[in-house]
Amino acid sequence: MTRLLHRYIALPGSLLLLLLTLSGAVLSVLPALEVAQSAAMAPGETVADLAAKVQANLPEVQQIKVDAAGNITAYYFAGLSPAAKIIDPATGGVIGDKAATPVKDWLVDLHRSLFLGSGGRITAGVGAAMMVLLALTGIFLMARRMGGWRKFFAPARGPLSARLHVEFSRIALLGLVFSGATGIWITLTVFDVIPAFDPTPVFPDQVSGQIASDISALPALRDIPLTELKALTFPYAGDATDVFTVETTGGMGYVDQGTGEMLSFEAPAGFAQVNALIYALHTGRGLRAWALGLVLGLASLAGALLTVTGVLVWLRGRKSSAPVKGFDRAGRAETIILVGSEGGSTWGFAATLGAALKDAGQSVHIGPMSAFNPARWPQAKRLIVLAATYGNGDAPQSAKGFLEALERHGAKAERLPVAVLGFGDRSYEKFCGFGEEVRAAFERQGWPQLVEMERIDRQSPQAFRRWGRALGAALGLELDLNHVPSHPPTRKLTLISRQDYGLEFQEPTAILRFALPQRTLWEKITGQGWPRFSAGDLLGVVPEGDSVPRFYSLASSSRDGFVEICVKKHAGGLCSGQLHRLAPGDSIDAFIRPNPDFAPQRKGPVVLIGAGTGIGPLAGFIRGNCRRKPMHLYFGVRHPQSDLLYGEALEEWAKGGQLTSHQIAFSRLGEKTYVQDLIRRDAARLVELANAGAQFLVCGGRGMADGVQAALAEALAPVGLTPAQLKAEGRYVEDVY
Repeated sequence: MTRLLHRYIALPGSLLLLLLTLSGAVLSVLPALEVAQSAAMAPGETVADLAAKVQANLPEVQQIKVDAAGNITAYYFAGLSPAAKIIDPATGGVIGDKAATPVKDWLVDLHRSLFLGSGGRITAGVGAAMMVLLALTGIFLMARRMGGWRKFFAPARGPLSARLHVEFSRIALLGLVFSGATGIWITLTVFDVIPAFDPTPVFPDQVSGQIASDISALPALRDIPLTELKALTFPYAGDATDVFTVETTGGMGYVDQGTGEMLSFEAPAGFAQVNALIYALHTGRGLRAWALGLVLGLASLAGALLTVTGVLVWLRGRKSSAPVKGFDRAGRAETIILVGSEGGSTWGFAATLGAALKDAGQSVHIGPMSAFNPARWPQAKRLIVLAATYGNGDAPQSAKGFLEALERHGAKAERLPVAVLGFGDRSYEKFCGFGEEVRAAFERQGWPQLVEMERIDRQSPQAFRRWGRALGAALGLELDLNHVPSHPPTRKLTLISRQDYGLEFQEPTAILRFALPQRTLWEKITGQGWPRFSAGDLLGVVPEGDSVPRFYSLASSSRDGFVEICVKKHAGGLCSGQLHRLAPGDSIDAFIRPNPDFAPQRKGPVVLIGAGTGIGPLAGFIRGNCRRKPMHLYFGVRHPQSDLLYGEALEEWAKGGQLTSHQIAFSRLGEKTYVQDLIRRDAARLVELANAGAQFLVCGGRGMADGVQAALAEALAPVGLTPAQLKAEGRYVEDVY
């Protein structure tokens, strides 16, 4: 409910919020600039002193005003035309003309009313209310996303737009609540919903009828410090029945021009004081609030960026949440297919299954696992769940929150027959681990099993087709699931250089470097074509004679100006064999798949652990460490003369400060040493790094990763830390195969 409220407020109001936050951010700077440019008032100066000096220099003066920044302006008539001069508080002399401020006035009008008058002010007030609701719901969603209030400031994970949305939220949310709430209050006072109660004293019935020759001697004006003055209006020239009208931070009063006596005075009370305070806090004007204004301006700027990243997150969510079309609405469907996918490939299998069921006469709805709610499926007779496993047992993006939703809604729902199909990679210890969690959760709640759970290894079309026959038999249908895996459009990558290793041990390994594809001007403008990428992202390579891509971790980023991967040749490996036969000038078909979770954190040291071709993304992280943050590498290879990938580069990076330390284990040299042995040997330093907030990034084979995790668990046990704890905090991340 909170997420829906947040979304349905944000999307329709995004343009309005962008206008309000951007204009508010610019206006927040003006009070500070005005304070910086204002002339200082002399200590002990009184209103009487200033009035006398101004009148001496400008006899026709009719009113003096002091703005919130301390700037003094004298108003008078030059002939029949009104005029205004900036006054030096020390001498009462004229500094210059009061200049017009068209840009400021334009911004104020935009911010207050969108140039629409009273209707615009109401719209701006509605925008302020939307801002408050968005900020409050955003705070709760942030806590949920980060795993609880205690982890509110933990490092953000996920795609760049989502990470930026989190970071801007941390800067903006509380400030937006404050700005929005004060903006609502001001709007309500404008339309008298909240009474203003401006102090207006009763005009005196009797005055002395005298005109003083020396304003500086008038007692009431001498009792008011200049720092408290807001406005002083002079009596009409030659009219002995008129009075001085003085407005201060403490109220408003009338002063006899002959005796200098305060004839009447009204101090603000109740709402008037509150209104003045809220106006000062919202605008940064008065009460020395300009510093707070800058803080709120920063929050407004972050809020504007938050609006942009929020729309990007929503667009990405729409693209990944249900990228299949042509199926029935949830309320009309007999068969509900829910999909848990990280990279998008599982949606393709769901579309193939849905199309086959529709051809067999079934009504079908396909949606993300995160939207699990049986109350939305009144006609449903069966539930089919296609659950991919991300990494080693984690839930994929479109299944976030599914298990919690099942716990919340499942117990109250009618138990439909359910079929769970898991997708994963058999090289992981927890092969289809998330799918198994889903199956077990349904079993605990008593949902009947439609067919036995099948596990699809590396998107095998053959296994999917076999499972489809079993599902069809259970439904009394003939299902032939002939699925052709889809992938993003590929581009040609041309090999520009290669370095070969491992030939002495019959373990050919190569570092392959490809040129970046050329992008047209239109592709650059529209963001199409070959996307930007980072080290640790995945290069999908489509081998000749097969439509199923193979994925390799990138050892470079877009900033490096090339695409680089490390490839080991596997016996009978179709793709690795083709890659190893490439010569400079040859090309491959490939595409980029983001892998944002496997990346160094911005703060704290980073520990890189890998073996063999697992050095690829780790080398990319080191190469890109331009800020020289602490990076420590533990790397395992067979022999220094055969397969020490990036050996010379590691030494150069260490000299340049990009690599703080590196230790290498050789398994075919003297006493055999593996990377997990280095972990045990360096346990004390790793504990110290973990306590300092270090992040551990592990890349390589599954067996190596398991050994590293066990060794690190031993090292951290004495201080009460575990790899599982670090993983929950985003500080232990694996990219294994």
